[in-house]
Amino acid sequence: MSTSTTKDKPTVVCVFCGSVGGNNPVHMQAAKDLARAFHEQNVHLVYGGGTNGLMGHIARELVRLSGPEAVHGIIPKALVKVEPGYQQQDDKPSAAKDEGAPDIQTQEGTGKTHERVLKADKRTEIIEAEYGITTIVPDMHTRKRLMATKVIEGGPGSGFVAMAGGFGTIEEVMEMTTWNQLGIHKVGIVLLNPEGYWDGVLAWIRTAVREGFISKANGEILVDVHEVKDVLPKLRDYRTSVDRYQLTWGEE
Repeated sequence: MSTSTTKDKPTVVCVFCGSVGGNNPVHMQAAKDLARAFHEQNVHLVYGGGTNGLMGHIARELVRLSGPEAVHGIIPKALVKVEPGYQQQDDKPSAAKDEGAPDIQTQEGTGKTHERVLKADKRTEIIEAEYGITTIVPDMHTRKRLMATKVIEGGPGSGFVAMAGGFGTIEEVMEMTTWNQLGIHKVGIVLLNPEGYWDGVLAWIRTAVREGFISKANGEILVDVHEVKDVLPKLRDYRTSVDRYQLTWGEE
């Protein structure tokens, strides 16, 4: 009798990216290409649950190619009100009967296929739709923690990828970089950097290393790639920094 191991689990990659498309079409094309690479190599996507911009594009494309189980969006409840595609289940009750027996409901949406809504617990809902499986959480901190958990629990080659984005994207990727340095996780973090989008951040890291605020080894926690084809190989081959902290974080 065999037991499930990490090697049996699918690779899970969390992609941080913009909720808008930006002005340079290279980024939307990169999102499409990354979705295809995930499909071809049976990689599951975790992302911020948005329906617009790079977020929506990569999610829709991977659902189209691989089906809804391949995509898991995680979005705070407050953002649901400003994201197209979520309005249909606005404030509709779906309370669980008890802790051990979730309630399952089906809703019909105008112009859309039906959505399956499952009340997983008192704070989250899971919806299956054109953007895959979406978990609605109470706040940003829960969102980031759950995204990280999904990656950490994934199979070999799991990790984080940052595409083009704004304040939220850089905040998310830097938090995961800090968590790597602190020993909270040991998976790879890749900057997908077409046409030098992340060059300013990489220059800052080099300056911080030169000035002694980041060690040389930790300055390589973030991996820079310019082409989509290099993303998954870099995650699979990722090696942790020798300078990362060896700390015990309990359930972190």
